[in-house]
Parts: sequence; structure tokens; C-alpha cells
Amino acid sequence: MNTSEPEARLRVIAALREQGEKVADRWVQLQSEQSVLETGITEDELNEEADSLVETLLAGLETDRPVQDVVASHPSLRQAITDLSLRRARGGATPTSIYMAVLALKEALLEAVQQDTRDVTALYQAALFINRLLDTAGAISFETFVEGREEIIRRQSRQLLEVSTPVVRIWDRVLAVPLIGTLDTTRTQVVMENLLEAIERDEAQVAIIDITGVPTVDTAVAHHLMQTVNAVRLMGADCVISGIRPPIAQIIAQLGIDLSPILTRATLADALAAAIPLLTDQPEQRASFADAR
Repeated sequence: MNTSEPEARLRVIAALREQGEKVADRWVQLQSEQSVLETGITEDELNEEADSLVETLLAGLETDRPVQDVVASHPSLRQAITDLSLRRARGGATPTSIYMAVLALKEALLEAVQQDTRDVTALYQAALFINRLLDTAGAISFETFVEGREEIIRRQSRQLLEVSTPVVRIWDRVLAVPLIGTLDTTRTQVVMENLLEAIERDEAQVAIIDITGVPTVDTAVAHHLMQTVNAVRLMGADCVISGIRPPIAQIIAQLGIDLSPILTRATLADALAAAIPLLTDQPEQRASFADAR
């Protein structure tokens, strides 16, 4: 270890003990000047996280951990850095603003050290120490920011999928799922989950999957449809697929895809007409329909 590092550490600790509030206020001021407030973070939130971070930074430095491990291994300090990054990610901040926030904290901390000494060598060593200390904070902040943004993107994608695959009640105990666009594995899972939940909630007996808006059907799409149909049947409900247009029928025939176990109809109206006899309160119609099928 550099023999000057312990001295630099003591200087930074002294600055935080004696001027912790000033360091926090100065950090908030520098971030405000960098237009951080435009990311949706209020000044009160900045003040709160600044006070928390300065307090936990001092607690971390007062341990015997090496400087490069202080931020990463001190639980409260790491949590404060993580919370800061997630708050900015959810507020729509950019990676640059995260980097600038760390630079601002370095500046505020070095200014506090300058209040106690004007010795150039001591300030240089303090600056090196602060950089080593907060570079880890910057790395954790960026990593957390990226993870936070990815989580937001995943959640938004999920919400878009749910909006694009609504489950509609079109008759007593009859549900319909109008599909538009490509049916892939992820979307199939969302369709299946939403449909099964709706079947349980509405005590539905028939589910109509309408593929009028699906541009084409291949073996993968057929496989996804079969998965959904099988899951619906496990719930004790019947399933009808509508939207089998002539081009789709030709493709299915050419690919040799066997949809014979599934009741299919050309239009949603035809599917609804076929669904009515499947309801259990019309046993005679249901039995005759099953025989015909």
C-alpha cells in the first residue's frame, strides 16, 4: 500500500466528519447545475440521497476495508449507490448523468479536503484516493443503471404484449382472444397466461382464438397454437380457432400441419356459432355437436 494512502484516507474522513452537511449540499448544487433535476428527480430527493450517501460513505471509510473495496463490500453504502442509480433509471436519466453525478461527488469531496490543507502533494494524494474510492461507485452505479433500464424495458414490453393480446368476453362463458401479428414463444406465454386466468375468473367453458390478424402460419405458429389449446383443455374448457382464411388453409395443408384435433372456423362469427352448442347447459346440442366433430 502507498504510505501516503492512510494519510489521504484520514483527510477524507476528517472532511466528511466536519463538513459532511456541506459536502452533501455542494453535491446537490453541482447536480442541479448539471440539469439532473430535469430527469424527474426532485431537489428534496437529491438532498435525501446526498445525506444518506455521505453518511454511509463515512461509515464505510471508518472500516478497515481497502479503499478499492469500501463501496463494493459495505452493505449500506452499496445499497445507497444502488438506490441512487435505480431512482435515476426510473426517472428517465441517461448514463451520462450517472457519470456526471459521480464526478460531482468527487468534486464536492475534494473541495472539502481543500478547506483543511493547501499542500499540493497532500491534495494530489487525496484526489487519487477519492478517485480510487468513487471509481468503484461509478462502476456499480452504471451497472445498476443498465440493469434498471433493462428491467423497465422488459416490463414495458410485457405490458405492450398484454395490451396487444386482450381476452374478451363475447358471450356468457365464452371468451375470445384476437391475435394480431407474429405469434412467437414469448407472446404465446402471455396469451396462455392471460387466457387461463380469464377462464378461471369467468368460469368460461369455451375459448376462441382468432388468428385473422396473424399474417402467416408455419410449424412454429401451429406448435404455439397447439400448446395454448392443450392448456385450455387442461382447464376443462373447449377451444375453437377462427380466422382460417383460404391462404392460411393452403399453407397449413402444404406444410402437413395437423390441426384436426382442434375445432376451426373461417370467421369469428362462425366460431361463436360453433361455441354455443359446447356450453354444458345445452347437453343435447353439445353431444350432437361432439358426434359430428
